[in-house]
Formats: sequence, structure tokens, C-alpha cells
Amino acid sequence: MTPSDYAVSGVDIDAGNRAIQLMQAAVKSTYGPEVLGGIGSFGGLYDASALKLMKSPVLVASTDGVGTKVKIAAQARRYRSVGQDIVNHCINDILVQGARPLFFLDYFATSKLDPQIVAEVVTGISQACREAACALIGGETAEMPGVYAQGEFDIAGTMIGVLERESILPRPDICSGDVLLGIRSSGPHTNGYSLIRRIFEGLSLETIFPELGISLADALLAPHRSYLQVLQSTISDMQSPIKALAHLTGGGFLENIPRVLPGTVDAVIDTKAWTIPALFKLIQERGEVARDEMYRVFNMGIGMVVIVDKQDVGRLQKAIPEPTFIIGKLVEGKHKVILE
Repeated sequence: MTPSDYAVSGVDIDAGNRAIQLMQAAVKSTYGPEVLGGIGSFGGLYDASALKLMKSPVLVASTDGVGTKVKIAAQARRYRSVGQDIVNHCINDILVQGARPLFFLDYFATSKLDPQIVAEVVTGISQACREAACALIGGETAEMPGVYAQGEFDIAGTMIGVLERESILPRPDICSGDVLLGIRSSGPHTNGYSLIRRIFEGLSLETIFPELGISLADALLAPHRSYLQVLQSTISDMQSPIKALAHLTGGGFLENIPRVLPGTVDAVIDTKAWTIPALFKLIQERGEVARDEMYRVFNMGIGMVVIVDKQDVGRLQKAIPEPTFIIGKLVEGKHKVILE
């Protein structure tokens, strides 16, 4: 068979079609009765009739990527976890406003399509969507020779969720004296990987540091954790004591916590309130990274911060089905984070 002119130029339509065939079952496994149509439509269709039962539904949208963590995935030839990463990152970003996910769309771009790699990424995306009762209703797979270097790829995604207008977070009653609770992360999540790659450059991803007990690949490719299952029931309770949530992504403690604070308070963080995971200590030591820079780049083992009235701390800790840590408090100030 004579190759098409398009294939000779570096774009293989047939490879894209094979990728679709390989991912079909995974994508369809996320469908509920709300999904109308199927793979291959020009746009995803989602029946929004159920929103009529809500008093004042508000749609929340978030788009994000996983940064240069894709370089680690490509180097290790392990692609499924970055698919989970992109979904869970977006879930957490709408969760901090009080929303639950409805549907997701993904974007995969590379220099040359490998159908197996695309299918692995989308399988990870589908797994995370199923766990969140979220439909994967569409996406795009792009082959872009000349834009991406050989063997390189990138992924991004868009999440649409919904919540009642009266339940939007953060609440307006955040004030001095409120307490900050921390919920553990599963690792660096999707942030700081350009620094991580520089620090471990030239080192095999199969290297096992004694303090980690697992390979670098296992430690660095741990999927970004979703906090939906941990917090959803508490958030959906109209009497919820949660005043605000801060997802510690790019910018770490120093830039993400102020995003949910009024301008008249500071957040004082007790950095000794939880045990810093070994991976972050290793990164800091090998890279000779200053303490404040670590807390600006990484989550340091805390992936989600909850702000609550000090009188409600005990009740909220009992409602969250895993250990939490009192990591700080709000004081009168000028919208900053203070590390102690």
C-alpha cells in the first residue's frame, strides 16, 4: 500500500484510528445514562436534566495539565498514572469550590502517535473518571511533528462540575482564629518536576534510595491524589463546618493558601505539625534547596488544606475518614503565609 502524502509528512491518520479502537472500552466504561452518543462525535453530549432538581445549580470548569511529569513517564515508559494525574488534579481544583464532577475532556499531543501509549494514558484517565463517577465524553489526539520533539508528548484536560450556588467555597466568614487542617498528599502530585528532573538528572529511575524503599520511578510517578471521596460527603452537608479548601498545586503553601483568604489575615504554618515524607527531604538535600523554596514549589506531604472554625475542628476531623493534621491557624495580617 502506498503511504498517503499526509503520512509521509509525519501525520498517520491510521495510527489515530487504531488508538481510538484500543481506548474505546476504557472510555465507554465511564458512561452513565447521561452520556448521549459515543466516541467519534464532533462534540460530547451530556444530558443535564438532573440539574433541574437543584435549587440554583452553578457549573464549575477547570483546565490543567501535568507539567513536565510527562518527561518522567516517558523516560520510565509508564503512562497510565499521568492519565490519572490530569483527572484528579482537575477534580481537586473544582472540589475546592465545593463542586462535584460531571464530565471530563482530554487532550493528548505528540510528535508521532503510538496507539499503545495513547491507550495507556486514556486508560488511566478512564480509571480516575470511573472512581469519581465522572464521564469521559470527549477528547482530542493530535500528531504534531515539528512542534513536539521525537518521543515527547503532552496531556491536558478540562473538567466540568456542578454545585448549589449557596454552597460555593470559600465562605465569607473566614477570620482570624480559624484553624488549618492538612490532608496528606501521595507525593509531589503534578508540581515541581522541572526541579526534580534537574536534581536527579543522569540517575536511573530504577535507583532505590534506602530512605524511600522504592524506585525513583515508583516515588515520582505516584498518581496525583483525588480528595473527592474523602471530602465530598462533608462538603455536601448543608451544615458543613468547612469554610475553605486550598489545593496545594503549583506555588505550594506560599501561593495557594492566600487564594482563599481575605486580605486581612495571614496563615501561620507550623512546619513541625506533620512528618515530611522522605522524598521531599531527599529532594531538598540533593538539590540544596532552601526551605522557603521547598514550601513554594512542593506540597511537602500535604495536598489539601481545610480551613475551619477552631470550635469545629474535632467534629470535622471525625467526619474525615483518615488522619488529618492541625498545621496552622489564621491571624490578623496582610494576606501572607508565614512558615514557623
